[in-house]
Amino acid sequence: MGGIIWLASYPKSGNTWLRAFLHNLLRDPDQPAEINKLDQFCVGDSQAKWFSHVANGRKPMDMSPEEVAPLRPLVHQAFTSAHPDSVFAKTHNIMAEAYGVPLVTMEYTVGAIYIVRNPLDMVLSLADHFGQSLDGAIAMLADPQAGTPSNINNAFEFYGTWSQHVAAWTAVESDALIRLRYEDMGADPRQTFRKVANFLGLDPPSARLDKAIQFSSFEVLRAQEDKSGFRERSSHSEHFFRSGKSGQWHGVLSKAQVDAVVSAHHEQMERFGYLP
Repeated sequence: MGGIIWLASYPKSGNTWLRAFLHNLLRDPDQPAEINKLDQFCVGDSQAKWFSHVANGRKPMDMSPEEVAPLRPLVHQAFTSAHPDSVFAKTHNIMAEAYGVPLVTMEYTVGAIYIVRNPLDMVLSLADHFGQSLDGAIAMLADPQAGTPSNINNAFEFYGTWSQHVAAWTAVESDALIRLRYEDMGADPRQTFRKVANFLGLDPPSARLDKAIQFSSFEVLRAQEDKSGFRERSSHSEHFFRSGKSGQWHGVLSKAQVDAVVSAHHEQMERFGYLP
């Protein structure tokens, strides 16, 4: 039995990018790992099939949130039972409780990698992913009840506001937690991803690290999506891998929109160097 290493982030913050890197680093394939097979390497903490597994075949979408919530610790236990060593688990859930049950079960947790991204850029990505206006995405980031309901593929997820999410995951200093900035993953990938490898107790040769970085680059991921599609792409979006660039909010968001984001999230933006 292993333990869970969480790959945690608010939606559209680089979680898939991190998963692709880890897959390519640890499996060391001759060709880039297929994006539609990432779930064979890293489980999703809200995948409906795991909830059905612990609920005798019942689907989350056929249950109330109050019925789904107590299943989460059982799902997390199932993750650890299915793997002899530590298992990576993707989550967009906040580090909090929902319906009286923790969304992250500490009993089965051994570590976490948390990715934070400038909320000004996230507005553009969230609007595209969820089929919202820019103002709608700004409102979502400031909504304490933000989340998604259960559907055919996933159990419900609860995000809270962007600031609540960031604060909840990063408030406590711990050797078992590493924080990454999405922007650093792009601006200085070698240093940032080596930091990830070192956190996991690895010291890969430079050639292997560079290959994993290249195999998980935005250009490679987008090319795979263009060729074969991506199961995690929203029905609202033309592409899951939309741009990958930081700072695109410049010239897109109005001053009033920028002010709204900064007003709602000033404290956490300042912590991570995001104030314009």
